[in-house]
Amino acid sequence: MAKEFDTRDHRDLADVPAALSVRDFNLWYGDFQALKHVTLDIPEKRATAFIGPSGCGKSTLLRTFNRMCDFVAGVRTAGTVEFAGRDVFAMDANALRVHVGMVFQHPNPFPMSIRDNVLYGPNRMGRMTRSDADELLERCLTEAALWDEVRDKLDASGLGLSGGQQQRLCIARALATNPDVLLMDEPTSALDPISTLVVEELMNKLAAEHTLVVVTHNMQQATRVADKTCFFYLGELIEAGPTSELFSNPRETRTQEYMSGRFS
Repeated sequence: MAKEFDTRDHRDLADVPAALSVRDFNLWYGDFQALKHVTLDIPEKRATAFIGPSGCGKSTLLRTFNRMCDFVAGVRTAGTVEFAGRDVFAMDANALRVHVGMVFQHPNPFPMSIRDNVLYGPNRMGRMTRSDADELLERCLTEAALWDEVRDKLDASGLGLSGGQQQRLCIARALATNPDVLLMDEPTSALDPISTLVVEELMNKLAAEHTLVVVTHNMQQATRVADKTCFFYLGELIEAGPTSELFSNPRETRTQEYMSGRFS
């Protein structure tokens, strides 16, 4: 049997519409097939975790959702990925990324002020009045649990913040375009335990207003933040379901073996 995990009270997934739908999706890097016949629904305004060993396709699928895979030479795909009922590969990629934001494994603030980091996306989308910009800045930094720490140094460089603060600044920057979906690729792997806890608490709050998809190697983290968990292995989606059910009673042998530490 799988390990016992203390799980939070995950929100019900019954009758929740899909924010993202994947149907028989395949992806190749040159001759290497990284994803194999993946079919999956990502529930709207819930947190979904992708777990599995390194190289199993978790991050590849995550980056497909906002077309980050476009930046890799030799990529080809088959099958469909839909956002809000539209084929993501038929959408303008920049327009898609307004609605599907991303936070990366390592904090990557731009070499500019805290203010300009947060407002970077909205400023590229069109001019705002100073009052509108100030209101948006405070709202996003507050949502990212950073406002009280930086409110008196908004014109200081974002690079001067601690690692945990930089990651929350990147979350605030992603929130500034008011995305429907927020993708998070191992967002706490480079952070200390205290900063990790802060970001996890933030993720739980954000999932009430945004669809979250989180790649994590930390199975305990999946139980703390995700309503739905998906286990990938060698490019295949092996099992997916409500987090509490998947961890307490996995159906597939490979899921049980991964959770019991027989492979990683």
